[in-house]
Amino acid sequence: MSGQRIGYVRVSTLDQNEKRQLEGQILDRVFTDTASGRDTARPQLAELLRFARDGDTVVVHSMDRLARNLDDLRALVQGLTRRGVRVEFVKESLVFTGEDSPIANLMLSVMGAFAEFERSLIRERQREGIALAQQRGVYKGRKKTLSPERAAELVQRAGSGVPKAALARDYGISRETVYQYLRHARLE
Repeated sequence: MSGQRIGYVRVSTLDQNEKRQLEGQILDRVFTDTASGRDTARPQLAELLRFARDGDTVVVHSMDRLARNLDDLRALVQGLTRRGVRVEFVKESLVFTGEDSPIANLMLSVMGAFAEFERSLIRERQREGIALAQQRGVYKGRKKTLSPERAAELVQRAGSGVPKAALARDYGISRETVYQYLRHARLE
């Protein structure tokens, strides 16, 4: 087999151990993202897609590390295999080459659907747990980024016409967080 063996690792948080995902695999290069798998907009995944060539093999610990929804998973695998890149999933013991049989395509769809289903169950349980904790008065949500004084200052500056992007930069928060503070201020 010609080409390189290229690893792809994705962890959601910095405290997850990315080393264990491809432990024991002999790889020429590894691309590691610390990002959610909810979409494919990940810098190292994009770099891997640019780097992989005909004859290479992309090795991933499991399907859910590559993508969390079936459409993204199928698109990534098919996009790579169309270019002559093999895709190997260690945990599922599956390899896709582009010359896949109907059973291989079925396995990709079924296993990908299970990964998507599992993720939606986790989110549902998380929402239920938060709701129960809120009812008990235990869960207060994430600590506010800005003090009440700084939040009031942000609202005042937004009211005087300062662009939201500039406010986000000045306060070290995202634009979405700026909008949340502004919505909260209007509700009071």
